[in-house]
Order: sequence, then C-alpha cells, then structure tokens
Amino acid sequence: MIPSVEECLILLEKSHVPEHVIEHSRKVCEIAVCLGRLLNRQGVGLDEGKITAASWLHDIAKMDGLLRGESHSAAGAKLLKDLGYPEIAEIVRQHVMLDAETFQAGIGEATLVQYADKRVKHTALVSLEDRFQDLKERYGKHPAAREWLEELERQTKELEVRIFGRLEISPDSLRSLLEKG
Repeated sequence: MIPSVEECLILLEKSHVPEHVIEHSRKVCEIAVCLGRLLNRQGVGLDEGKITAASWLHDIAKMDGLLRGESHSAAGAKLLKDLGYPEIAEIVRQHVMLDAETFQAGIGEATLVQYADKRVKHTALVSLEDRFQDLKERYGKHPAAREWLEELERQTKELEVRIFGRLEISPDSLRSLLEKG
C-alpha cells in the first residue's frame, strides 16, 4: 500500500513534523520524482508513487530522532511499517545510508530518495559538495562521525555518476530541469 500525497501530509501533521522539514521533504520529492521520470523514459521502471510517498515521509521521525538521540530513519521506518506501509518504510529506512545490496543493485526508488535528500540543504537544491560540507559542520564533531560522513559522501558521489551517466546530463543541469517542470 502506498499513501497518497494528501495522506502523507496528514501523517506528517499527525507526527508534528515542523513546516521547514515538510518543505525540505517537498523539495526532495520534486528532485526524486523528476529524476525518476527521466530514468523511466530510459526504461528503468521505477514506481513514481513509492518515490513520492517515501520522499514526503523520509524525515517523518526527524525531530523525535534528534530529541531522543536515535536514528530517525529507523524510527520513521518502524512508524510507517506499523501504519501498514512496509514498502515505503523500507525506502525511508535507507534514506540516510543505503544497504550494501541496494547500493550495488541498479537504480531504484531507495537510491533516488537517498540521492535527492543529499542534494537538498534545508529547502534549497545544492551540489553534493555544499551539502556534505554542511553535514560535516553539523554532524562531524567526532572522528568516527567524520569518517562515516566521508564514506557516505563517496557513496553518494558514485550514485550521482551512475544516475546521471544513465541520463547523459550533468548534475548541474538538475536546477534547469526542475524549473522546466
């Protein structure tokens, strides 16, 4: 089962997700859906409904995670699974760091949501370099955290090459693609 955008917005409201996080999610959705449509034109076969719902809901537990010091991706996945959305829960669980199998597989819904999330700093489309600079400043306080972020950056840059290599356009062209609709 895949929730509609309206159902996603109701879930976000019920979960007391702040407006700025909802706006971040809206932008992530815009990017992920745009890339998904372009990839589907190349025959990839992605489910736009899953991309949309998972993008909207990927940070549903962000504030609770920060307050409790727990993984917001795991908490969001548990919440969504308990609500009857196991496929969306699985994508949300992987939106911070993809499982090795997902990373090695072809481009899928989880890949696009994870990548799109890494291109949005707050509510703005930015380069991976800008986004990871911000992430390192905010979350890279300890050597282990910095090392983890370095690996995540390496993995995300590899995904970017795979996604845009398939599309034969540059990551910098994403802004103009979004403006065209």
